[in-house]
Amino acid sequence: MSNVIPLSEARLGDKGVITRVGTDARDEHGAELERRLLELGLVEGAVIQLLHQGAIGKDPMALKVDDMRVALRRREARGLTIELFAQAAE
Repeated sequence: MSNVIPLSEARLGDKGVITRVGTDARDEHGAELERRLLELGLVEGAVIQLLHQGAIGKDPMALKVDDMRVALRRREARGLTIELFAQAAE
């Protein structure tokens, strides 16, 4: 498994650092999603960990981002790329 993944593909307990915010989509929806993620504090370099996922479709996801907790839907989490820490990538 690669250690750089979209956050939407993270598994429970995975921990890493945000390496990219936003998607390749250069439309209004992509720009709005990127703005919302940044406003939530989901910025490049932030340490992130998947703490919990919903029972139905694993949605929503509860995340620890530095010292705060955030809930996101998996479709929103596709807008973030993370590099997993070595112990989580094994």
